[in-house]
Amino acid sequence: MLDSLSNYSKYIATVVGILFVVFCAVTAIVTPTSAVAVDTADMVRDERVGTQHTVSVTLTDLYEEPPLESWTLTGSTALVDVTWTIIQYDQTGAQIDQQSYDGQRLTGTRIAAVDGTNRVSVRVAGTIPRIESFSYDPKQSFRVVSLTQTRTGGSSSVIDIWTATHSTEQSASAREELTTARETVSTVDSDRAKQTIQNAIDAYNGGEFALATRLASEAEEAAKQAQQSNQMFQYVLYALSGIVVIGGASGIVYWRRQQRTEDKL
Repeated sequence: MLDSLSNYSKYIATVVGILFVVFCAVTAIVTPTSAVAVDTADMVRDERVGTQHTVSVTLTDLYEEPPLESWTLTGSTALVDVTWTIIQYDQTGAQIDQQSYDGQRLTGTRIAAVDGTNRVSVRVAGTIPRIESFSYDPKQSFRVVSLTQTRTGGSSSVIDIWTATHSTEQSASAREELTTARETVSTVDSDRAKQTIQNAIDAYNGGEFALATRLASEAEEAAKQAQQSNQMFQYVLYALSGIVVIGGASGIVYWRRQQRTEDKL
């Protein structure tokens, strides 16, 4: 009995030890979120490849959690032909510094209380990137902007990450056809229509938009035909039910008449 209790205690201790190690490892891997506040964020949502846009973020509560006197603002974007503009303001709202950088990575801008910086505006101007891999569901997306607070000593925390979807004229048109066809197919039980719409989605994911559009149209037509067949079948059932009811009523009337004739005899 004592041996069993001893073994059980060792087992519990081992499990607790393993869980503690896992917890520490996960804690070390996960990047903490910064307490710098995002006051406003003007972002793109769903844009065409190749179009130019400017997004902006305003940061406040720059030194509160954890308490800091200074830190470095870094960032990255998937936009191309990029220009970053970092503007710093004091407590009165007056601009005290402005710096511009080119490239997809913002390597570092110093934010310091001693400089009087109370609010920071980040503007990123660039072009929506081309699509490396198309996806119908979920729709293909890209990183618009990510901002990070890096502290003295090298530790860092993510302020925020913004993403958006993007498309070409051809992919947008094909997606619209697919969405309409899927809605129609979802209303009927047709294996042919379901398989065809799946083939259309596969074609879309492969960047074959003309094929995807054609298959979506075929799937929608197959769904409509199945719907018509179902309606026709229901009409036939209604008709047969009517015949049965009429036939049954006629039989009852005939039987009653026969009964009356037999009673008279």
